[in-house]
Amino acid sequence: MQQSETRYAIDPTTAKGLDTGGLRNHFHIEGLFAPGEIKLVYSHYDRMIIGSAVPDGKTLTLDHDDATGTDGFLDRRELGILNIGKDADVTVQGETYRIGNGEVLYVGKGAGPVEMSGEGRFYLLSSPAHQQFPTKLITLKDARRVELGSRENANERVIIQFLHPEVYETCQLLMGYTQFSPGSMWNTMPAHVHDRRMEAYLYFDLDADQRVFHFMGEPDETRHIVIANEEAVISPPWSIHSGAGTGSYSFCWAMAGDNVDFTDMDMVAMEALR
Repeated sequence: MQQSETRYAIDPTTAKGLDTGGLRNHFHIEGLFAPGEIKLVYSHYDRMIIGSAVPDGKTLTLDHDDATGTDGFLDRRELGILNIGKDADVTVQGETYRIGNGEVLYVGKGAGPVEMSGEGRFYLLSSPAHQQFPTKLITLKDARRVELGSRENANERVIIQFLHPEVYETCQLLMGYTQFSPGSMWNTMPAHVHDRRMEAYLYFDLDADQRVFHFMGEPDETRHIVIANEEAVISPPWSIHSGAGTGSYSFCWAMAGDNVDFTDMDMVAMEALR
């Protein structure tokens, strides 16, 4: 079974007038990771698709989605697949890749149908592509690790980069995730924006009775969205994107837009936040 919905882009002036429900309807993604289903959200911010697939012991095939306007899902797209569940298989062009927990499979433009099976919990991220790169399994050993923050500021963390120019070349999709040291809760603070690229977050490894407060909006007009485990949020190019949890968590970040320069960001001074 496959479900798809579309989220339209809105400008920051319109976003200022939204109440809690309005913000959640536009930017919050819940109900992902349903057993036996593929779920896709087509965002008009840089045409990013955020989705999930939970084979639940069966085989699910991602082959077509009406929102792309193409016969095959990957005819003009590339795809990143993060497994946050048990080791499981993904088959592309007749080759089966065993993806462990925390590993990423990159699937290039024109690769055809993608079959997902086993007990995996697959987080899917796809962006338009004008260039073709080979399908590649990127393990934890292959990934680039960047340690940042401090325990004193409650943001000691490691950024694990998978789809990144120094790890594996893609057309425009950047992807990885961040894990925190014990006692650290803050992510992406001090905040930044990057008007040339949108971003999406998936918060996971969060206990059921805990929440993450995700902060968004223009630096001088911030808002927040309360996020539960395995829920995602769309971050417009004009918005900050940071968060703090009531318990430990990880989050997957992904970007698409004008470039693949991970450091292309406009920092926001703490005194500028409102």
